[in-house]
Amino acid sequence: MKITIGSDHGAVELKEEVKKVLAELEDIEVKDVGTFGTEPVDYPDIAEKVCADVVSGAADKGIILCGTGIGISIAANKIKGIRCALCNDFYSAKMSREHNNANVLAMGGRVLGYGVAGEIVRIWLTTDFEGGRHERRVNKIMALENK
Repeated sequence: MKITIGSDHGAVELKEEVKKVLAELEDIEVKDVGTFGTEPVDYPDIAEKVCADVVSGAADKGIILCGTGIGISIAANKIKGIRCALCNDFYSAKMSREHNNANVLAMGGRVLGYGVAGEIVRIWLTTDFEGGRHERRVNKIMALENK
């Protein structure tokens, strides 16, 4: 599985910890689109880079991080084809995949500890979309982009 990851300056440390978790998982290829330091950057630019890979198929899924995860998730959800879920707990991570088929995970570097964030990533990447009745709802979500 190909994962593109990116963060703004408010979550660089969390991004590095998440990359360690990804390195522990089998068959995961990671592309990091930055940022790589604490110099301020604009999170919509990072969201755009990660989501471009997801939409084009260059990545199977994306992980985006900013200080709270809020701004970057809002930016990501403006991009056609993206279903970004801001997850701060294990249950939300699981449901975002099972019921919503989220293709991008957002988290906050100033909100989550490394251990919790790592487990959210593990759950999110190993949970499959259930389809069924949820497929109809996801299709309706995606149709909203064309209205």
